[in-house]
Amino acid sequence: MKFIKFLLVAFALLLLVWFGFWAIGIVSALLWYAVVIGVIAAVGYGGYRLLFKKDETPKQLEEKLPIGIAEIKDSDRALEEYKRKYLPK
Repeated sequence: MKFIKFLLVAFALLLLVWFGFWAIGIVSALLWYAVVIGVIAAVGYGGYRLLFKKDETPKQLEEKLPIGIAEIKDSDRALEEYKRKYLPK
């Protein structure tokens, strides 16, 4: 009876070690594939950035230059009307 228990415990330990090595192998293979895919993706992204460079200058909708009041059409008339309506006498 003790011999059968010894064989069962030895077999269980053997299976436990075998499954442990199997799990370590699966994890290392997944890590290796992740590294290889990451290197391929990094090279592909770098090549894409080199081949298709974007224009680094930001686009503007319109020029943002200050406009003087003298450049506005009918500015004299608008100023006179403003003075007449809103400025106290």
